[in-house]
Amino acid sequence: MSSRTMRTLAILLLMGFLAVAGGCGTGPSPEEEGVLASDRDRADAGAMVRPEVAEGSSAATGAEAEADAGVPRARVIFLGTSLTEGFGLEDPDSQAWPHRIEDMAREAGIEGIEVVNAGLAGETSAAGARRISWILRAEPDLLVVELGANDGLRGIPVDEMERNLVRLLDEVTAEAPAAAVALVRMEAPPNMGEEYTARFREAFDRVAHNRDVALLPFLLEGVAGDPALNLPDGIHPNAEGHTVMAANVWEALRPLLEQVAPGSHSADESR
Repeated sequence: MSSRTMRTLAILLLMGFLAVAGGCGTGPSPEEEGVLASDRDRADAGAMVRPEVAEGSSAATGAEAEADAGVPRARVIFLGTSLTEGFGLEDPDSQAWPHRIEDMAREAGIEGIEVVNAGLAGETSAAGARRISWILRAEPDLLVVELGANDGLRGIPVDEMERNLVRLLDEVTAEAPAAAVALVRMEAPPNMGEEYTARFREAFDRVAHNRDVALLPFLLEGVAGDPALNLPDGIHPNAEGHTVMAANVWEALRPLLEQVAPGSHSADESR
C-alpha cells in the first residue's frame, strides 16, 4: 500500500471516528434529520469511511499497484451525504454514483483518476464544514461537494446553509488553493413552500458564482420520486438511480476531471 494511500486511510478513519463521537453529543436526533432519518442509523452504528473506499477507487488493488509503480493519479474526493455514500446499496463501492463517475471517466479515456468516497450518512452543510479540514489533509486534486439535502429536509434556514457552504469553500481556498472544486446543486423538497425552495435554489447559484466554483446540475433530476429508481424507503436511490445520478452531472464534471487527470494538456498547464 502506498504511503499516500495509508495517509488518506488514517485521516479519513479518524475523521469518521470524530463524526461518530460528535453525533453522540449535541448532534441532531434521528427525528430532527427529517425524511433521511435512516441516515443516522448508519452513523450511530459507527459510520466511518470504509477502508476500501478510503484507499481510493472501487478497484483499490489496481490503484495501489499504479501508485507503487509510480504512476501519477489525480485524487477526486466526493464529500456528501448518504446519497454520495451509497446508503442501502448492495455494493456501494462500485454502485454509488462517485464510483460510476470513475467508470465513466475510464470509458471516456480519462486515466489516472482515484475516487475517494467521503459521503457520510446524515451529513449537513454545518457538519461538512466542520470536517473539511480533515478532508483536505487527504490532498484532493478535485473536491466535489454534495451537501444540502439534509438541510432542506430539516428546514434549516437557507442563510445558515449558505454561510456553511461559503465557510467550507473559503477553507478549501485557504488550505488547498490548487484544488479544483465543484458544488452539486441540491433542491429543497416542495413541501417546504415556494419561498423556501426558491431561496434554497438561489443560494447554490450565489455561492457558486461568488466563490467561482463549478455548479453541477441537480443530482436527483429524474430520480427523486420515481419508485423504479429508489429503494423501498422511497428516499435513497437504488443502483439504477445512482447510474442516472452520475449521468446527470457527468457532462459538467467531465472537464474538471480532464483538467486534473495526469498527462492531460489542461492538467499540465495548471501545475
